[in-house]
Amino acid sequence: MKAFTYVITDKAGVHARPAGMIVKEAQKFDSSVTVKADKGCADAKKLMQLMSLGVRRGDEITVEVDGADEADAYPAVEKVFQECL
Repeated sequence: MKAFTYVITDKAGVHARPAGMIVKEAQKFDSSVTVKADKGCADAKKLMQLMSLGVRRGDEITVEVDGADEADAYPAVEKVFQECL
């Protein structure tokens, strides 16, 4: 398992557009991608779960990538977070 923490910088937090981009990228891989926040955790391959976390600007999240292709999934997912949020 690989994990990284990220502080949300987008003014609107995790809203539909970046959440959709995260889901799209996570679904490319067999590995599980889990986003953990103060309010709970969500499967990054499921849009409604991800958005239901209610993550706002300044919140710190942890993203865990676990599975057979985690070596490829980890940098790809991390890049989407850095570019979108």
